Amino acid sequence: MILLLTNDDGIRDGGLIRLARAAAAFGEVWVIAPDAQRSACSHSITLREHLDFLPCDFPVEGVRAFSCSGTPADCVRAGILHLLPRKPDIVLSGINAGYNIATDLQYSGTVGAAFEAKHQGVPAIALSEGLGEDHRLTEQVLPDILGMLIGRKLPYGTIYNVNIPACPPEECKGILENRSVSRSGLFRDRYKETEKLPGGGVRLHVNGILNEEAEEGTDFRAVLDRYVSIGTAVNIRG
Repeated sequence: MILLLTNDDGIRDGGLIRLARAAAAFGEVWVIAPDAQRSACSHSITLREHLDFLPCDFPVEGVRAFSCSGTPADCVRAGILHLLPRKPDIVLSGINAGYNIATDLQYSGTVGAAFEAKHQGVPAIALSEGLGEDHRLTEQVLPDILGMLIGRKLPYGTIYNVNIPACPPEECKGILENRSVSRSGLFRDRYKETEKLPGGGVRLHVNGILNEEAEEGTDFRAVLDRYVSIGTAVNIRG
């Protein structure tokens, strides 16, 4: 089995390294990931500028790795269509630093990369975890989650979306599958004016308010209740 890994936090991010270590148990791992942070770039691809792919050392034995000057979707697209010796059996995107749930899915570069894989005919799993320094829960459940989902079939345009709560292993209540996408969001978005600009312009920064309300049976409700959430997401192309 060939597994192609990417992310939107950059090729040196710890989540990607931890994912590669777990993925190595399932086959030959290739990593193609952005050379820097690319969060919230959704499913964008590069059309009018060149893309640079540079081989780089990766701290997991046996992994072949390339950094990419473009987006996560560029990484997957070029990997499948050009760089890999053959089409991979699966694409794993993550582990993202921060949840990709609810309405935030539409902005996520992690999820966008998984959608690009599915668009190219390759199964894909997007993986994210809550923000924090304690990764023990993710380390504990990741092998089982990959074992559960690798090889499962989904319709065209549909990916698995996994979110692991930010809590110690002893506080996690289990794994919930078939979670629907919440219509809520992690933040209630707003903008804060930080500077007046010449000619009547203004400078704004996003200044969202953390939300902790979510519907039962959803991805958002699951992580709020300290469950691992496994759901599916459907691309508009599907």
